[in-house]
Amino acid sequence: MRTVVASLKGGSGKSTVTFNLAVWLAMAGVRVRAFDLDPQATFSDVIEVRQDERTKPVLKLEGGIDDLRGATPGEGEEVLVDVGTADMDALNAAITLADRILIPVQPSQADIWSVQRFLRMVAKQRDEMPEVLAFINRADTHHAVRESDEAAAALVTLPGLRLLRPRLRQRTAFRRSFSEGQAVFELEPRGKAARELLALAAATYAHILT
Repeated sequence: MRTVVASLKGGSGKSTVTFNLAVWLAMAGVRVRAFDLDPQATFSDVIEVRQDERTKPVLKLEGGIDDLRGATPGEGEEVLVDVGTADMDALNAAITLADRILIPVQPSQADIWSVQRFLRMVAKQRDEMPEVLAFINRADTHHAVRESDEAAAALVTLPGLRLLRPRLRQRTAFRRSFSEGQAVFELEPRGKAARELLALAAATYAHILT
């Protein structure tokens, strides 16, 4: 399955999520075909750090959009693509090729509006809508703050989108593990961030676990 992690909003955390999901898939014995189509190349950078540290399982990136066009996943394979608005041609091509799209959404009204625009953009690119998933990223950590719940309530009303229930909260563990080329569940396997990421991975790739 080709899963494209994308957003119209910069700084949404898509590279962090893509990297953590790629490590999780590799640990699950899945062959990961990873693509970084974002000129900012953050996904490429973290994989390079991981390779320098010789951390296993080893992740490698494949080529550009032409390679993605030929990347039909075989049995036991998953294609994972990180792409953003810095290269609109790549974003449009990835949308056209996606079996499904995963959108990290920060809890703000601006992000909800961005998701609405993104859904319209996808609908224009495709004769038939792919599966579009979203989840709340950098959610509130204090129970008295309700912005994440309000964002989730808004997302479930958007046609053509399915909200995943697991949330990733605003935790330093994500930034620290990323800078060391490790998934958060490798650096702090018993931490809250690890539990959140594993729940998201299980929801995103339920077909692998069944």
